[in-house]
Amino acid sequence: QGIHDQLVFPSVRGKILSDMALTEFLKGHKAKSAYPDRYAVAHGFRSSFRDFCSENSVSRDVAERALAHTIKDKVEGAYHRTTLLDDRRFLMQKWADFLSGNA
Repeated sequence: QGIHDQLVFPSVRGKILSDMALTEFLKGHKAKSAYPDRYAVAHGFRSSFRDFCSENSVSRDVAERALAHTIKDKVEGAYHRTTLLDDRRFLMQKWADFLSGNA
């Protein structure tokens, strides 16, 4: 499989798209921020998603895995190896429904 089969948003150079690429896109399109005189940034999407999880009683484990956060405590991380894929799949559908107005 090539990288374009593995990534949702590959770069034009066939590599992983950086968060700065999205931030530059938002800036170039003058996407408004919640803060006056500022443009939206890529990290705001992650923050909005995390708030959505909290407001919809999504477990911390599922929310953090969906954001690809790692467990900093090495002992806890050694025992917590599940991907929670089914829960994350359900969460992503809830998020998609929310964003599309179908919630």
